[in-house]
Amino acid sequence: MLAFAARNHKLVSKNRPLPRLRRGWALIRVRLAGICNTDIEILRGYHNFHGTLGHEFVGEVAEVRGVSAAAKKKWLGRRVCGEINVSCSAYGFKPVCSFCKRRWKTHCARRTVLGIVNHDGAFAEYLALPVENLHIVPDNITDEQAVFVEPLAAACEILDQVNAKEFHSVAVLGDGKLAQLIARVLKTAVPRVVMYGKHSEKLAFARRAGIGTKKVRGNASDWKRSKDSFALLVEATGSPTGLAMALQMTEPRGTLVLKSTFHGAAPVETWPIVVKEITVVGSRCGPFTKAIALLRSGEVDPAPLITRTFPLAEAAAAIRFAQQPGVMKVLLRA
Repeated sequence: MLAFAARNHKLVSKNRPLPRLRRGWALIRVRLAGICNTDIEILRGYHNFHGTLGHEFVGEVAEVRGVSAAAKKKWLGRRVCGEINVSCSAYGFKPVCSFCKRRWKTHCARRTVLGIVNHDGAFAEYLALPVENLHIVPDNITDEQAVFVEPLAAACEILDQVNAKEFHSVAVLGDGKLAQLIARVLKTAVPRVVMYGKHSEKLAFARRAGIGTKKVRGNASDWKRSKDSFALLVEATGSPTGLAMALQMTEPRGTLVLKSTFHGAAPVETWPIVVKEITVVGSRCGPFTKAIALLRSGEVDPAPLITRTFPLAEAAAAIRFAQQPGVMKVLLRA
């Protein structure tokens, strides 16, 4: 099969054998894969990953190994998306780690992560995941919507971590792909959502979804000029400078949710956290069932965020295109 892997900060094509399946695992033919900012950061050195990239996908189950006849009938040929953290139980490790015992599988001490940590990902014609990680895509959800389930679930995680209904307004710092999904999810629970971003064309996407926007320069002068503050704020700029602005804008005893992942260190002054008694919440992967429900109900439709779809064979060109100004979601069609 054709696959694209990270090598020396570049995306290179490889001809690889199909993934070998463990018991309880499925072989999935990839239909669409999404390019995420994390993929770009990996090419810059994040996680030092050298395998096949890609963790956002929708595909079709081509084979299942080591399951009952009923389970095989349930899964074969079905459209699926998949949770990216593969935990102890899927590998048959005994005893399972302390995090898995507490059902915190996304924090499994021995986990691999699709396309990110020791597990080949979705920039390929096929990938392998445990059946326990898979979710069937309902018929009324298109492939173009389903490919967003993983990042949309990450946005939904905020609603599991914070009682958003206690807040009358929330700020989202950043106007990129994840920030756009976060704002749409928060809009289902909070009356007023304001997105702060540097790009007029990206802010326009948010306004069309009924989200308030404010253009900023992305430096300390923004807060000095506006003095805006919020009791709930989500930092999703993907930039080290975003954290400093987020700390300034979070009210005393407010809650700051951190969503950015990037290669490198972020300089930060910790005194605002102490003096203002800010609650800082790290937020990563989230509930696929809630993301699928939002797509199925039509409350959130991420498809308008798609800028362009490339054939898988042009993955390197797609990565370059995804980094151009004004570009939102770029997909690969296998």
